Parts: sequence; C-alpha cells; structure tokens
Amino acid sequence: MRVDYHQVHPVAVGAMLGLERAVHDGPLEALVVELIKVRASQLNGCAHCLEMHTKDARTLGESDDRLHLVAAWREAPGMFTEREQAALAWCEELTLLPETGASDAVYEEVRAQFSEEELVALTLAIVAINGWNRFAVGFRAPVGGYTPRAQRREDPGRAGPQNGPAQDT
Repeated sequence: MRVDYHQVHPVAVGAMLGLERAVHDGPLEALVVELIKVRASQLNGCAHCLEMHTKDARTLGESDDRLHLVAAWREAPGMFTEREQAALAWCEELTLLPETGASDAVYEEVRAQFSEEELVALTLAIVAINGWNRFAVGFRAPVGGYTPRAQRREDPGRAGPQNGPAQDT
C-alpha cells in the first residue's frame, strides 16, 4: 500500500464512512447498492473494492451467475430487473461522467424506477463508491483476505482483531 489512508487521515476516512452510513441507512435495497458498487469498481479497475463488494453481495444472497454478468449486464437483461438495470445505467452515467454528461435518456429511465428520495440515495451510493475506488486504486489498497461484512463480529467501519485495519464499505 502506498499510503495507509486510514492511519494518515482518519478524519477523511470518517467522512467517507459517514457517506456509507447514509447509503446503508437509506431507502435502497442492499443488493441494488452492492450491484452498483461492483459495477463502478469494474469501471474504475478497483480490485480491492471488487473483492469486497462481490463477497458482501454473496453474503446477501446474490448469485455467482449474476455477479459474473454485471460487467455485461446490457447483454443479459433477463438476469436483472428493470430497476437493477436502471441503477446500473445510472451508475455508468455518473462514473463515466466526462463521457456521458448524465444523459436525459438515462435519467428518465432511472427516474421511472426510483422515487426522488431513492434517486438521491442511489446517486450518493455511486458518489461514495467512486470515492472509495479512488482511495483504493490511488493508494494500492491490498487485495485478498477481505471478510464479508455479515461475517464480521464487529462494526464494519472499525478496526479490530478480526478485521485488521478499518475496512472501506
């Protein structure tokens, strides 16, 4: 790891964890949140976050088949609900913002599936995972050995003997 950002700037990590709390306390289904975290992490090339969110999704009951197809979700529409497809499309629009400009067409698609409150929560989830991806890729966060959130004995955002350093969520 280039810089242990948890140790060097705990206030920054605390701010990021605050975003995560808002996402997880919000109105979205946990699996929808994990799917967009996987998709953004794929787009950003973040192995650390891919390991984390595929494992967390599995503990929530997500299938390996669907996780393998997230990268090509448009080619597998029968595998994802219209709501999930809209969330994945919005995730791509905002993750690739300089290229997409957050098109009106995708906005209308996602707006048809999500209430205004849910759309703000979805956007916050996308903002948060893109931030985590930038920390993890930029500082070369380690890959391997992540314990899924549901299997940990302690708070997912706190350091502890089972978890090692505080883990991004």
